[in-house]
This record gives sequence, structure tokens and C-alpha cells, in this order.
Amino acid sequence: MAFMRIDKLLSHEGFGSRKEVKAILRRGSVVIDGEVVVRPEFRVNPEAARIFVDNELIEYERFVYLMMNKPDGVICATEDDEEQTVCDLLADKYRWCGAFPAGRLDKDTEGLVIITNDGIFAHRALSPKKHVDKIYFAKIDGDVSDADIAAFARGVVLDDEYVCRPAHLEIIGNDNGISEICLTIHEGKFHQVKRMFEAIGHRVIYLKRTDFAGIALDEALAPGEYRPLNESELAKISNLISKD
Repeated sequence: MAFMRIDKLLSHEGFGSRKEVKAILRRGSVVIDGEVVVRPEFRVNPEAARIFVDNELIEYERFVYLMMNKPDGVICATEDDEEQTVCDLLADKYRWCGAFPAGRLDKDTEGLVIITNDGIFAHRALSPKKHVDKIYFAKIDGDVSDADIAAFARGVVLDDEYVCRPAHLEIIGNDNGISEICLTIHEGKFHQVKRMFEAIGHRVIYLKRTDFAGIALDEALAPGEYRPLNESELAKISNLISKD
């Protein structure tokens, strides 16, 4: 692990801006390997040093991986002047370390979003060449049929004549003209799920992503809640990153 300036490290850990961190250092609150450090340019190996701020041990994480259940009405962005973003819902620690949503869901779409500061993971997870599975639950206005399943399996043609990759459509049930379905796709075009159903004459009235890259949404998370990925989920991240 490369050495880092202590002011950068503490900002990464959620102690505020560089200016705010300098104030913490000046008051003698930072102790590294038993010595008080006041200089912001002091360099430290965060994985080897024992760093305390106000007697609290700092456990450095270079990369963070969070699972969020994105609520309706929140956009997938780091910041926005008018709309609430998924990053607005995060604790300062994660906002200061540069976390961002890996991929996007529409403002009115709910469900699983992975938030990370690992650019390599985000790039690979979103690369069309990786064919990463994205699974959605949706409610559709109208009766979805076996013919629709066949159309999705062939590859739906969107309104701009783009031919989608074959997708797996499963009908969960039909009731009073509303169909519940599960859809697995391997790409992420703008408004893709909605446009796919529009192309076959149906309208999506509710959409929720339940799985991304083999990681399933933790249904214990209420909308807007998030948690770090567990060991088995992190193993899937590692496997994805290591693939050629």
C-alpha cells in the first residue's frame, strides 16, 4: 500500500474537508503509532500504522462496496442541484471517500444499487462485454403472454431500432389486467426495461431491480437503507474484477 498524506486519509475516512481535517490536526487530536501528528502533509501507510483520532482507532478501507435499496424519487448520481441523490443518503464517511453508484436506475425505479469507490469494479460491472446479469421485478399494464417471452428471447427491437440482446422473461402471474414478471437482461440502455415492454405494446407501472452481478438485494433493507457487502458478495465482486 502506498503512503498517503494524513489529511487526505482522514478526509477519505469521513472527517471532513481538508480544511476541517487541518483543524483536527492542529488541536492535537491525531495520534499515529503513539506520536501526536499535527502536520497535514505527514505521510502514513494506512494499512500498517495505528491511527487514532480523539482516542478512536481508525480502520482504513481503501475500497468500499455498499448495497442500497434505492427508493422511488431518488436519482443515481453523486450530486445534483435539484434532486436528492443516492449519495445524499450516505454517511459522511462514504461521501468523503468518493463513493458513487455503479450504474443507474431511473428516478422512479426502486431496488438494488451498488455504491463503491472502486472504479475498476464499476467499469467491469458496466462493460457490455461482461454480460453482467441484471434482474428486475416489474408490474406490467396488460397480460404478458408466451409470445412476449419468445420476443424477449429473440431480442426486442427498441424505438431507435437497437436490437436488444436476448433476455429471459418469466411471468409470475396475471391478475385483473396486471402482470407480474421477472426479467433478466445483460445490458443497460437508457430506460431499457420500459422501452422493451413499450416495443411489445405494454407499459411498465412498477419496476424494481432485485439482482446485479449475481448479488441479490437484501430484502431486510428498507427503501433508502444500505449496508456493506458481506464476504460472499465481496467474493462475487472479486471474481468479476479478476475476469479477463
